[in-house]
Amino acid sequence: MGGSVMHALAIALKNQGHSITGSDDQFFDPAKSALDKIGLLPPATGWQPDTITNDLDLVILGMHAQKDNPELIKAQQLNIPVYSFPEFIYQQSKNKQRIVVGGSHGKTTITSMIMHVLKYHNKSFDYVVGADVKGFDTRIQLSDAPMIIIEGDEYLSSRIDETPKMLRYQHHIGIVSGIAWDHINVFKTEKEYVEQFVKFANATPKAGTLAYNQEDATANKIGSEEREDVVRLPFKALPAKVKNGTTYLETTEGEVPVKVFGKHNLVNMAAAKEVVARFSINDKEFYEAIASFELPSMRLQTLVEKNSLTVYRDYAHAPSKVKATVEAVKEQANKSKLTAVLELHTYSSLNKSFLPHYKGSLDGATQAIVFFDPEAIALKKLDMITESDVLDAFGTRNIKVVNSASALENELKAIDTTNSTVLLMSSGNFGGLNLKSLFA
Repeated sequence: MGGSVMHALAIALKNQGHSITGSDDQFFDPAKSALDKIGLLPPATGWQPDTITNDLDLVILGMHAQKDNPELIKAQQLNIPVYSFPEFIYQQSKNKQRIVVGGSHGKTTITSMIMHVLKYHNKSFDYVVGADVKGFDTRIQLSDAPMIIIEGDEYLSSRIDETPKMLRYQHHIGIVSGIAWDHINVFKTEKEYVEQFVKFANATPKAGTLAYNQEDATANKIGSEEREDVVRLPFKALPAKVKNGTTYLETTEGEVPVKVFGKHNLVNMAAAKEVVARFSINDKEFYEAIASFELPSMRLQTLVEKNSLTVYRDYAHAPSKVKATVEAVKEQANKSKLTAVLELHTYSSLNKSFLPHYKGSLDGATQAIVFFDPEAIALKKLDMITESDVLDAFGTRNIKVVNSASALENELKAIDTTNSTVLLMSSGNFGGLNLKSLFA
């Protein structure tokens, strides 16, 4: 229940009036505080099989619980129905129109853009999104709304269900934002990884819709295949220009200023535009709504802006997203120095054989820092990587490599903040450093 989406589901169900209990072996903020505030934080961490009794109607299983989890085993012994997270969401939404946003990157942003535009125009909908979105109190809403917007991860549904989550939702409208090999602990080859998106596209039902990024070679190849009675919606980056640090969409309605920047976000915006058009939102209405959209938490979030220094925090961690984010910030920063800081945190990024996929991803920065924690590598039971491994993989010597939080802190403090932009990228937490205070 401590997961970024699982805790949101627990809160949503309690708000519906259900009696909810849950567990995890660790709880971190924001999940910990959110659960505590609503009275759902368990009195102790860890697994408590005695709490699994025949009084339960069902158990919802997250990815963090292993096959030998004592609570899971107890539920199976008592024949209590066990649903993975996506199976449960489907059960709650099987009578709704389901819009599922898939892809290796951009899922959260596209999902939140669609949510923002639909809300702006007073459409009734439910949603599942993996980050905090401005204007929405929770990450999950389940009601009697006629449709639901779901961020569809390609990762496994649970340890006892190896079906990718996005397939379990059984979409009517599917979106493929782009495809770049990831999750190599599950998908051992790029071919196997790509095949999951082929399955997703093929699962589009008759009279359904498949939107896909035609600027991404793999997504375009999959999406452009003929499928019987399926509407194809190719999309590409909306035309735009940058003036004085602001991005303006170039539209038939004139120039429309928006609060996001970077080509990858213009692609995300195009995906959202195609989808909401299916709900009778025309171009003019879309532009009116999207002008006030702000990126969700941890997506190019401005941490510090003072004098001639701007510090961004972003969730980028996969090679393609790192490269796209660096290029976006470089364009936005214009002529200021750009320091790109990347934490290698995921199973893929800490795998020595996968590291070469990062080649060139930081080349757009004036200087770069790569941080990894040897303890994280040990916990993932991977072969240890070295500074030389990282330098060779990224393909440039214009990188400093550090492997402790204290060393990273020293490097961040040493950055020349005059006419400077700093981009901090990670799906982790940079060794627990208080990043904002370092640049205050």
